[in-house]
Amino acid sequence: MLTANMAHVQDKLGSAFGPRVAFVSITVDPEHDTPEVLKQYAQDFGADLDGWAFLTGDPTIIREVGRKYGIFARKVAEGDVDHTFLTSLIDSIGTLRVQYLGVRFDLEEFRGDLLSLLDESK
Repeated sequence: MLTANMAHVQDKLGSAFGPRVAFVSITVDPEHDTPEVLKQYAQDFGADLDGWAFLTGDPTIIREVGRKYGIFARKVAEGDVDHTFLTSLIDSIGTLRVQYLGVRFDLEEFRGDLLSLLDESK
């Protein structure tokens, strides 16, 4: 659901998406989410890979990155991963500005916050 929501925002950003706004999605299941799996996932949701990266890697590093951003993730008995849904808005100099918890945050507010950051960088 979060990826579908972000794809909607991607589409509403128009020409700013890619050159001025980038999305980065980091897996919480690097043992399963190979680059090939993530590429198919991105295609399934209509992600524009010119401005949206889907990252995986060494499980230890992925867990450390997640921990630094406040992500909780753990495998459950069925093999799925129970995890925090967290979207972070980071400005052009790498400062964490806002975090949105869950998948049901206001997409228009999020888009507005993105556009405000673009205005700041002019």
